[in-house]
This record gives sequence, structure tokens and C-alpha cells, in this order.
Amino acid sequence: MDRDLMMQEPCQSVDKRSFEDINKDMSELAEQLLEDYKLNRDIDTIRMSEIPDQRAIKEIIRELMMVLLPGYYREQSYRTYSVEKKILVILEDVMYMMSKQIEKALIYNPEFEDACIAVRQDEAKQIVMSFFRQIPKVRAYLNTDIIATFEGDPAANSKDEIVLAYPGLYATAIYRLAHELHELDVPLIPRIMTEYAHRKTGVDIHPGATIGKYFCMDHATGVVIGSTSIIGEHVKVYQGVTIGALSTKEGQKLHGTKRHPTIEDHVTLYSGASVLGGKTVIGEGAVIGGNAFVTRSVDPHTTVTIKTLEMMYDKQTHMAGEEKERKQDEWFYII
Repeated sequence: MDRDLMMQEPCQSVDKRSFEDINKDMSELAEQLLEDYKLNRDIDTIRMSEIPDQRAIKEIIRELMMVLLPGYYREQSYRTYSVEKKILVILEDVMYMMSKQIEKALIYNPEFEDACIAVRQDEAKQIVMSFFRQIPKVRAYLNTDIIATFEGDPAANSKDEIVLAYPGLYATAIYRLAHELHELDVPLIPRIMTEYAHRKTGVDIHPGATIGKYFCMDHATGVVIGSTSIIGEHVKVYQGVTIGALSTKEGQKLHGTKRHPTIEDHVTLYSGASVLGGKTVIGEGAVIGGNAFVTRSVDPHTTVTIKTLEMMYDKQTHMAGEEKERKQDEWFYII
């Protein structure tokens, strides 16, 4: 048959079944799934109204960003005549949503697992009030992060660019919010928040990590910071850095232990570096070179680089008015 004629003929469905037959098949499939849900496995939990809603938490993050950075994150639907009224409207909205989600999350806290709804509601409201009292502190820390990122990146044209375009700053902002909830012992929600940032930016910061002021992630993508990490002030991290655990073979037996490194003030971690282990301390002013694999503590003001598949440590000597000299006997290697 001519191809043009075939194209002109009306298309007919190959499936000759009636709607009744299709509905019957759909009903059978639904019955099969319902039976599968009755197997009492971890994936068979169905209690949508009892657990935190990811979509609601995403909306909470959006509104919290408007509270943190009101000049950068705006909502067109709020018709107000002053910043004060706008903030009051946003606060009322986000505090209500947070109270509802925290109330649900408290079922994961053994202290409130069997508590009645009224008790969880009261606790959730107290947590929300405590959280919002920490917002000025979060904003102060975030401001230092903006300064550090701008001053540390010659490619940046303005601080506005840092706020509006840099994924590292966005991930840091969400981490700082989630960390405050984590410190208030809110289950689950802080992790949902940081994992949302992880999906958006490629940056994975556990809300349990402790990060000081003037934190900068340059490029940021692929950065991983574990839950018991302690990071000081004026720390700069490049893309692909892992601040992680040395081994997790024992799984849940390690829960609650210090598994991740301590990074002291004024440390720089270059791209692809891995610093691992709960006993590992990177001393003040140290520099960890790209792709270095560090599993032991590093002295302050030491540079760690890779040379011909070996780790190379350069003990820096800071002498006023004199250029730093590197002597051969100051180098040692780790295979």
C-alpha cells in the first residue's frame, strides 16, 4: 500500500477490549498490590497522615529562605504594604506548617512515641518557638558564609551573585536551618531538609555536623560532610571533598560515636580530597591538596599533597619578612 494513503487512513486501536474488560484488569491489579502491601515488610508501611510530608517540608524550606533572605526570596501572592507585615504573614504561615510536620515527626522520638496528639502538639509548638528564636543567629552565620565565599572567589562579581547563583551557599543555608532543628532533637525533618538540598545542589551535609562561621564551598558539587564532623571557622572546601567516616562495617553499632574528622580553623581542602575518621584532626591553617586521602591527623600549618602516588607533608615555617624555604629533610612520605 502506498505510504501516503496509509498515513491518510484513520488510525484504529489494536486493543479491541471493552472499557468493562479494562476496568476489570485494573481492579485485579489493584487487588494484587493491596495483597502485596499486607506482607508487613518495611516498605509496606501505609500511614500517610501520620508521617511528615515531603512536599510540605519543601514548602517550609521555601518560606524559611524568605525569612532568612527577604530581599532575595519573594512571594508574589503576599500583597502587603511593608516588610514587617510581609514577614508576619510568612511567619504565621511557616510556623503553622512546621508545627504540623514536627508534631508528626515526634512519633520517631521514643519519649513521644505513645503520647497523645495534644501532648505532641504542645511540644511541637514549643520547638517551633525555640527554633525561630535562633533565626537571628542563623542569619549572622549565613552572612559570614556570604562574605567568605565572595572574598574567596575572584570569579564572583557581587555578593548578590553569591546568594542568587551559588549552590554552595544555598546548601549551607538549608544545612544551617536543619542543624538548629537537629539540635532541638527534631527527628527526621532535618534530614529531609538537607537531602532536599542534596538533590538540588549535589552537596550532602548531614544536619548533625557542626560548622563554624565563614564557611565557603567553592563550586560545591560532590561535597560530603558526615554527621559527626566538626568544622571550625574560615574553612574553605572545594568540589568533591569528603569529610567522612573511615569505616562503617559495624553499621548501627557505630551510631552515636564520633566517626568523622575535626577540621580546625583556616583549613583549605582542595578538590577530590578525602579526610576520614573520627580521630582525625586537621590542624589550624593546614592545606589538604587535591585527591589526597587522609586517615590520620595533620599538624597545624602543614600542607598535604600527592607526589608519585605518595602522600607528601610539608611542614610550613612562618617567619616574618622571610620567604618560606623548603628543605629536603623536612619531607616525609606515606605509601
